[in-house]
Amino acid sequence: MAEITAAMVKELRERTGAGMMDCKKALMETNGDMEKAVDFLREKGLAAAAKKAGRIAAEGVVDAYIHGGGRIGVLVEVNCETDFVAKTDEFRLFVRDIAMQVAAARPEYVRREDVPEHVIAREKEILAAQAANEGKPEKVIEKIVQGRLDKFFKEVCLLEQPFIKNPDITVQELLNEKIAKIGENIVIRRFTRYELGEGLAKRQDDFAEQVAAMTRS
Repeated sequence: MAEITAAMVKELRERTGAGMMDCKKALMETNGDMEKAVDFLREKGLAAAAKKAGRIAAEGVVDAYIHGGGRIGVLVEVNCETDFVAKTDEFRLFVRDIAMQVAAARPEYVRREDVPEHVIAREKEILAAQAANEGKPEKVIEKIVQGRLDKFFKEVCLLEQPFIKNPDITVQELLNEKIAKIGENIVIRRFTRYELGEGLAKRQDDFAEQVAAMTRS
């Protein structure tokens, strides 16, 4: 396996406009062959998606998904470029899939750029403390923290999660496929997830006190 350097990833990104993680994956899949990596991204629709990323997407839909007999609810807004596409069955099915993803996988943010700096800083502190407690050498702790931080992003960021209907691809890859197929820029803008009773203090009955009260009566 050829070494994949930051310079190689940067060059591929400049040539295709694809995301950094997608470029790194393409280079890994093609053993560092730049031309094959370009073809890989084109075949996956990632290069085409990147070219459309700068186009304005002000149309779209807000969809609601209710699961578990009303125990979980999701609102999601997904944008596209035209009202025509927003009304198509394929686009609306995609939006519904995203709402189901939010319901099932509990993401907290759309993308890693949305994660507040103070959240990242706190996570780094925790991960560094964990690595130190595991007896890891100080010189490799930073690298360990970065690897675990990437795992954290994959858990909390919607676009980096495995797609629930096909875990072999991420939500970002699904989005890129839809952009390439539909031919318009598509943006998952925001979502809100509700779960019945979330954040409420649950009643905890004192069983021993109940038994005592029964014996006194």
